[in-house]
Amino acid sequence: MCKSSSFSQANQLFACSYSTTDWKKLHCKDIQAMKTRLGCLSNKSDSCSDFSEFLPPAQERSTRYLKLSTDEVTRWADSFDALLSNKYGLAAFRTFLKTEFSDENIEFWLACEDYKKIKSPAKMMSKANKIYKEFIDIHAPREVNIDHRTREETKQRLLEPTPNSLNEVQTKVYSLMEKDSYPRFIRSKIYQDLLNRTQIYCQRKSV
Repeated sequence: MCKSSSFSQANQLFACSYSTTDWKKLHCKDIQAMKTRLGCLSNKSDSCSDFSEFLPPAQERSTRYLKLSTDEVTRWADSFDALLSNKYGLAAFRTFLKTEFSDENIEFWLACEDYKKIKSPAKMMSKANKIYKEFIDIHAPREVNIDHRTREETKQRLLEPTPNSLNEVQTKVYSLMEKDSYPRFIRSKIYQDLLNRTQIYCQRKSV
């Protein structure tokens, strides 16, 4: 299947997978950003190794001409840790999950990383409540896939939150992504296209 056809199908999927209510919840800028990122799949220009498609608008302005090396992109396939520890690998992975409409796990994991950096007890309590309501509660809008026991134990820990209160659930979500989403990302068109583009770009530079 050609890239333009894949891109068209991706846009159709993006448009059809949301209910009327869901569309109202989405911010216009988020929708446009998603379409921009999907658009990188149909970009056939010489600068398609430019990674700006995967960066937020504020970062795009300062990294407009950023190039990725083949070695850097190849290392993302070495391990899930290698992918997440690279900010551009993380950005690509988040974009991939958004195309699958399953980005709640990585967003939860990132929220937990931010949570562990908080020093103020008051701010920690506020952040803990926000994370619980957004990701852990049974009625959470972006509920992560965890078992009942873990959910209830986490709920109890967050009554008096500490920097380690979310460690168990964060580890389970990390393992789920490592076993499920990460292998799919490495096999995905997004990753393979990025790898091919960096290889082509490096070959042209060496000529």
